[in-house]
Amino acid sequence: MLCPYCAHAKDLLNSKGVAYTEIDVTFDPPRRQEMIELSNGRTSVPQIFIDQRPIGGCDDLFELDKSGKLDAVLEEQSDQLSVQES
Repeated sequence: MLCPYCAHAKDLLNSKGVAYTEIDVTFDPPRRQEMIELSNGRTSVPQIFIDQRPIGGCDDLFELDKSGKLDAVLEEQSDQLSVQES
């Protein structure tokens, strides 16, 4: 099943030329639980992490971009960008 929010978030990251790791938790309950814990209890997908810091979901990612802060956050990253997808 394709998650439109996941696709939208990945489209934004791709448009910025960012390499990321996609973590599909659809059929991996232990990994899903790990992502919930890392995202401070958030259960929606996607959950985006930069340097293992939770950014939030698709709307949060786009808000960060709209505010002009996403590029700075991405420049500081050290290859540790993850997108949790379901």
